[in-house]
Amino acid sequence: MLQWSQADFRSFSVLPKKGEIERIIKVNDPEYNAQFGYANNYISTSKYNIITFLPKNLFEQFQRLANAYFLGLLVLQLIPAISSLEPVATVIPLVFVLSISAIKEAIDDFQRHRSDDQVNNRRSYVLRDRKIVEERWHKVNVGDIILLKNNDFIAADLLLLSTSEPHSLCYIETAELDGETNLKVRQALEDTSELGDDLTKLAEFNAEITSEPPNNRLSKFEGKMQWNNKTYSLDNEKILLRGCILRNTQWCYGLVVFAGRDTKLMMNSGKSKFKRTNIDRLMNLLIIGIFLFLVVMCLICTIACVIWELMTGHNFQAYLPWESFVSSEKAAGSVTIAVLVFLSYIIILNTVVPISLYVSVEIIRLAHSLWINWDVKMYYDKKDTPAKARTTTLNEELGQIEYIFSDKTGTLTQNIMTFNKCSINGRSYGDPVDSEGNALEVTEEEVEGAVKEKKTPKVDLSWNPYAEKSFEFYDSNLVEEIRSNNNEMTHMFFKLLSLCHTVMPEFKSEGTLEYQAQSPDEGALVSAARNFGFVFKSRTPSTITIEVQGREETYELLNILDFNNVRKRMSVIVRKDNKIQLLSKGADTIMFDLLDRKCNELKELTTNHLNDFAQIGLRTLVLAHKYIDDAYYQVWKEKHHEASTTMDDRDAKLDAVYEEIEQNMILLGATAIEDKLQDGVPETIANLALAGIKIWVLTGDKQETAINIGYSCRLLTDEMEEPFIIDGESLEEVENQMKKALEEIDAAKNRRPANDVAFRNGSAKTDVHANRQNVENGNVALPEEEFGDFALVINGHSLAQALKPELELILLNLGCMCKAVICCRVTPLQKALVVDLVKRHKKSITLSIGDGANDVSMIKMAHIGIGISGQEGMQAVLASDYSIAQFRYLERLLLVHGRWSYLRMCKFLKYFFYKNFAFTLCHFWFAFFCGFSAQTLFDPFFISLYNVFYTSLPVLVLGIFDQDVNDSYCLRYPKLYEPGMKNTLFNKKVFSWSVAEGVISSLVLFFIPYGTFLMGVDSNGQDVTDVQSFGTVVAAGLVLTVNLRCALDTSYWTGFNHFVIWGSIIYYFCFHLAFYSDAIRYKYSGVAFKVFGLSKFWFCLLITSTVLIVPMVAYRFYTTNVCPTLSDRVRLRQRMKKSKSKFGRDLRILRHSTIRRSGRSVRSGYAFAHQAGFGELITSGLNMRDRVKEKHNSVVLTRVVKGQNDSKAQPTNGQTLQPKLVASADSRMPKGHNDRTAPPTNGQTHQPKPVASGDTRIQKGQGDRTLQPTTGETHQPRPITPTDPRTSPGGKVVFVERL
Repeated sequence: MLQWSQADFRSFSVLPKKGEIERIIKVNDPEYNAQFGYANNYISTSKYNIITFLPKNLFEQFQRLANAYFLGLLVLQLIPAISSLEPVATVIPLVFVLSISAIKEAIDDFQRHRSDDQVNNRRSYVLRDRKIVEERWHKVNVGDIILLKNNDFIAADLLLLSTSEPHSLCYIETAELDGETNLKVRQALEDTSELGDDLTKLAEFNAEITSEPPNNRLSKFEGKMQWNNKTYSLDNEKILLRGCILRNTQWCYGLVVFAGRDTKLMMNSGKSKFKRTNIDRLMNLLIIGIFLFLVVMCLICTIACVIWELMTGHNFQAYLPWESFVSSEKAAGSVTIAVLVFLSYIIILNTVVPISLYVSVEIIRLAHSLWINWDVKMYYDKKDTPAKARTTTLNEELGQIEYIFSDKTGTLTQNIMTFNKCSINGRSYGDPVDSEGNALEVTEEEVEGAVKEKKTPKVDLSWNPYAEKSFEFYDSNLVEEIRSNNNEMTHMFFKLLSLCHTVMPEFKSEGTLEYQAQSPDEGALVSAARNFGFVFKSRTPSTITIEVQGREETYELLNILDFNNVRKRMSVIVRKDNKIQLLSKGADTIMFDLLDRKCNELKELTTNHLNDFAQIGLRTLVLAHKYIDDAYYQVWKEKHHEASTTMDDRDAKLDAVYEEIEQNMILLGATAIEDKLQDGVPETIANLALAGIKIWVLTGDKQETAINIGYSCRLLTDEMEEPFIIDGESLEEVENQMKKALEEIDAAKNRRPANDVAFRNGSAKTDVHANRQNVENGNVALPEEEFGDFALVINGHSLAQALKPELELILLNLGCMCKAVICCRVTPLQKALVVDLVKRHKKSITLSIGDGANDVSMIKMAHIGIGISGQEGMQAVLASDYSIAQFRYLERLLLVHGRWSYLRMCKFLKYFFYKNFAFTLCHFWFAFFCGFSAQTLFDPFFISLYNVFYTSLPVLVLGIFDQDVNDSYCLRYPKLYEPGMKNTLFNKKVFSWSVAEGVISSLVLFFIPYGTFLMGVDSNGQDVTDVQSFGTVVAAGLVLTVNLRCALDTSYWTGFNHFVIWGSIIYYFCFHLAFYSDAIRYKYSGVAFKVFGLSKFWFCLLITSTVLIVPMVAYRFYTTNVCPTLSDRVRLRQRMKKSKSKFGRDLRILRHSTIRRSGRSVRSGYAFAHQAGFGELITSGLNMRDRVKEKHNSVVLTRVVKGQNDSKAQPTNGQTLQPKLVASADSRMPKGHNDRTAPPTNGQTHQPKPVASGDTRIQKGQGDRTLQPTTGETHQPRPITPTDPRTSPGGKVVFVERL
């Protein structure tokens, strides 16, 4: 029996399914399998059903304390003895808020139900009663045998039984699981492959499967099969996981092992969570504080009521009789009245937090969502895809993001590899040049509006019948060199590309040649050779056939020295015309140590080219070859056979044998491939970094690829220290590596001069005297602990250890002290755990963005989830809160819409609390003049309409339309985003100031009219100090003042603002004149005419509004001029530019760089997505079959990859390079080739810095030649376009202009 201990699972993210130790399955025996209650294949990602929707949704909504608070008030208002207000005033808005939220949740959940139904009702073909029947996915059960056809989605986790391919191989695409679009290979057991597609044999198949319980480990499966008295071992190479797609295989049969919620995909998906914004959580705390404040006021009134009733009220019953149910005894009656008064004041004073606050919040959030949906600048016309806010509750949180967790493949990159440049025999090719050898830029021109085409002409490849129309190359010198047939090195270069690989060719029925490549890198290299006339046409286990400019050549394939992450290279040994030749390609850091000494000069030239390629983010490989003596090869062949058959440490011995024959090779050159980024990714990342947002990349891709993309997208820069590589296997090793990295950071901080500039997250921090200049330039210093000269790269196995409780804080501290963090080879659930780690300990707002099913768990875990409508299906979009079509739109979503939403919501809340405290506290002051009898100062209708008609529309328009600066300035000055991250615009302190301002306003609003009308009479000498007239005067002053204050808070005036602000004031006076007229016969009849006709009323109105508004105007004038914020400065700049443009003069703004551009990068640009193990598969011939043109049952071929994790990369001790001077007359440096082959000048050589074998960082290589500004140096300003990312190409900060 198989046993799995808890320790086996502790290295992974989640323990196996609770209560299940192992799974036992009998094939074709549903009765036996049913006794275990295994989950069927039905899945549900929804939160509700018809029965649970109402109670569950109400429970979630009443978790918002405000809703529970208003429900309690509603109950009190239903008691006539204590309520002076109608219950309908609370019922209608409360039901409205609950209904809007419920409808929104119902729509979202309906979409999830519809998505689940589409998946659950996909067709599958199941073996039932010796025949194949069509079933829906949700009817598939554990123990069923199902038939899959080419391009079918895999319905459940299956044990592969047999396939249509030779040796029962099949190919699967795992993009939904790990984001990788390259194919992986799986192979059935030899004995089960004999079942073939014979339904009789399959129906009689009665094996018993014992496997591990359901768990979330994507890369591992353990089990055994007992059949015909034999026991077979089962591993991950025989398992097809749900979510994958069958490719390049006509059919296969599989046995269902895990179904539905037990599948590894579903166990990695995570659960949907009810998300609330940071402001919502703060509001819950504030509601508690406000309620306590309300209780205190009510207690004061209650105690005062008891005293008043004891001293006065009991003796005054002739005029104010007590209620019949009140005891006639003095003490008991006073206490009874006081208790009733306490409840009455709870109702009267509840307007400090009116229900209309939440109605307004929902309306504002809905409007903000519509702004996102309607933004044409986030509309992707190529796919007709707009941005979409899939929720309306999280908009303002988009303005507070501090950490972004991003997927790589399909999110940052297009996963399209293109052959861009190469270096052959010391000469660089790829840059277009004119007839005189001057470099040209590749330009684009618009065709039919939005479609862009390259304006620079491509090289003419019409002479090559195998050339692809989509291939783009612009340097005609390379084509001329190839066609001249007088450069053996150039021909050997492309012959190597067409021979040294594991690609499989396929001639389609229409005669076209297609390649199925294990990795997109390899596909791009072989395709490049094809386009230049070196066409790979066919292969067998022992031969490779290519066509060189029309001549077919066949090479005998002797050996494939396979690639792995330790060797970082692959080689082939071929024979032609009795000559044995070794062809090799790999990382420059490895290959240069294996070259012959006579290549030193060429090596230096190639190194310069590699530096140039790496600086622009290209992925590089070095190519080399050598001829081998036949006698030496025979001796080596025996060593190879011995190493390949040993049972003791076979991999290490094979690596040693490989390295023995790969010595003293001759350098040919280097290739440079571009892993195409999505449009605008580098600029977006640079701008987000300038805003102070930290970006972590979480990818399932390999380490070198992830690092290379990090440089391409400017997440990593050449000015940073080399990344810390955490790749330990054990807990102790990982802990030591992380602690060593922290020690190096601390040492670097201590070495830094006090007045030096510390670059962090795209901004700069200088000494105290420079802080003001930083603010002026939009570069606000970040907290001290975020020290940004370092980067961290950690792989999945090490991350599993680092996420354990004893190490997670060390990981978090290290990650937060680095500018960039890249986690590679991570599982979907590990992505979620990294997000959760930051959420729990940093208390920061997080955002996750991805495009595939493997990103769903982290999208659900983060505060904000962004789904990209990409190549990998819609799972990420369906799980997201917002969807966009391209990563570059994230910049506008956060810096414009997020910032505006946060700014508007904060302004709305500050103003709303101010106006309601000013309104409510007037009742409290009036209590001291009415015997604390709970009599209201204002007309009950005014109390009901105050937050509906008189003051609601101005603040709604403020919350929907206001903006301090326009969208272009938001993007131009990313530091404007920082107040949201620091939560400075609305917090407990700001709330306290709003409350204090409201209290002071209520005092002025109450006591100035009180003093004015205390002894007041009209022109006829009649008294005008009745409570109705006094309440009308205070109400008029309140409406006028709070609307003027709203006007003062408005930064962006529209026609709507003018209409609602001035309209609300006018409406108040007109309504009261009409409603208080004799025609209505209301109890306030005639009051408005009498009060509005008094001159002292208008004078009182003027004094009140002046006393309240003028000090605020003076305060804001002072702060704006003496200590302006960055927003104030940018708004002034915007206003100046607008005023200048009115007079026809353009205000040109230059941005001055205080940092020199960096020197050349000397890092390695090596990255290769190849996987180990595929060479053995080719030489064995297992995946070979006759490739014939099939008109029927043809299979569309894509890429193939061995489905096996890479071995871990280990640091190697390579030789250091001694660059030599190269004469300008070198024959390899043609005229007009400019500086592409320029060596170091002045005879200086750069000594490399030795790296200890235990160092956790990548070797830097030769010394960094980055220049620093010196005293007295001046820098000429350069114009910056609005889309400039605020960093130099090397990653240095470019200060924006001083305002």
